[in-house]
Amino acid sequence: MSSGLWGYEGAGGYVAGSDLTGFRVEATDGHIGKVDKHTEDVDAAHIVVDTGPWIFGREVLLPAGTIARVDTGEKTVWVGRTKEDIKNSPEFDKDKHTDDPEYRRQVSDYYTDGHTDGRRL
Repeated sequence: MSSGLWGYEGAGGYVAGSDLTGFRVEATDGHIGKVDKHTEDVDAAHIVVDTGPWIFGREVLLPAGTIARVDTGEKTVWVGRTKEDIKNSPEFDKDKHTDDPEYRRQVSDYYTDGHTDGRRL
C-alpha cells in the first residue's frame, strides 16, 4: 500500500486484502452508491463507485485516501466527502481512465486543491 491520497492508511477498519466490491458507499451527507471495483495498487489505490440513479448512472473514481472508515460487518464504506464534492469530481470513464496517470493527476488536484470541503469522518 502507499501513503497519502492514494493509500488506505487513513481508512479506519480497513484490512489489507479485503474485497470491498458490492459494499454500500456513504458520503458525509448520505448514500452515494456501491463499490463496483477497488484496488490496492501502490500509489494508485482507489474505489470505483457506481452511483446508480443518484447522478444518472455515473461511475466515480475515489482515491483510497478519501475513505474515512470501512465496516466489513455492515458492508459499508464511508468517505469523508460530501455528495456535492463527489458529484463534481472529474468525469470517469473506466475504458479510458483506470490506468491513466494524467487522469489520476486531475483527481489528485481536485481532492487536494480545495475543490472539496475536505471533511473526514
